[in-house]
Amino acid sequence: MTDAHQRQMLGAFIRAHRARLTPARPGTRRRTPGLRREELADAAGLGVTWITWLEQGRDVQPSVAALSRLADALQLSAAERASLFDLAGKKDPRALPDHVDDLSPALLALPALMAAPAYLLDHTWTARAWNDAAAALFVGWLDADAPDRNLLRYVFLHPAARELIVDWDTRARRLAAEFRADFHRRPADGDMQALVEQLCRDSTLFAQCWDKQDVLHREGGERRFRHPVRGELGFVQTTLLVALQMEIKLVCLAAGTSAA
Repeated sequence: MTDAHQRQMLGAFIRAHRARLTPARPGTRRRTPGLRREELADAAGLGVTWITWLEQGRDVQPSVAALSRLADALQLSAAERASLFDLAGKKDPRALPDHVDDLSPALLALPALMAAPAYLLDHTWTARAWNDAAAALFVGWLDADAPDRNLLRYVFLHPAARELIVDWDTRARRLAAEFRADFHRRPADGDMQALVEQLCRDSTLFAQCWDKQDVLHREGGERRFRHPVRGELGFVQTTLLVALQMEIKLVCLAAGTSAA
């Protein structure tokens, strides 16, 4: 990814989130939704020209302090704030330390120590380790003969995922927003870029989700599946992050309720 491309991504992100804000004086007729650049500049205590150049993808170098004011004015969530700093190529003072992708043998062994379905995702959301319970649950993804272990390709491209995941459309949209948070931390990563390009090309839904610029932190909660053999199953999902490798995720599915 070139610097110009990353600046364009930053500009698109700022424009999208500016358009979501409610004007201070609602009811005023506008040609476009959200705040005007002048209103955002006033709220952030920044220059209109500077914000215009940022949105246009020009080669400007925002300071950490300016980005912090812009994040506050845009009313960004924690995940969205992290994406703003990542795309600007700056270190957020609230950010956690950098990390590496190498997975130790002890880390790879964790899923097998659990009785409930569990799997380990790397930064591209490809399963690197999983236990038998997870393989039995995720038909078509963690099977012994499955050709691909990437979670996003499975959810958006594999027909089995649509049948297995209850409320598939909603879950898929949320996954795309959660992955964007990780993508913005490594916008120059070739593997992540290739994955996004493939999904945008092969999945209309993913392309729509990606264009919306939604960003969410990965959260747990109830997950329901419609298993071809075991029927409808309920679990409570928890995602654990490795302290020194925050993009590595251990996902656990504790037994919940099954359909009567």
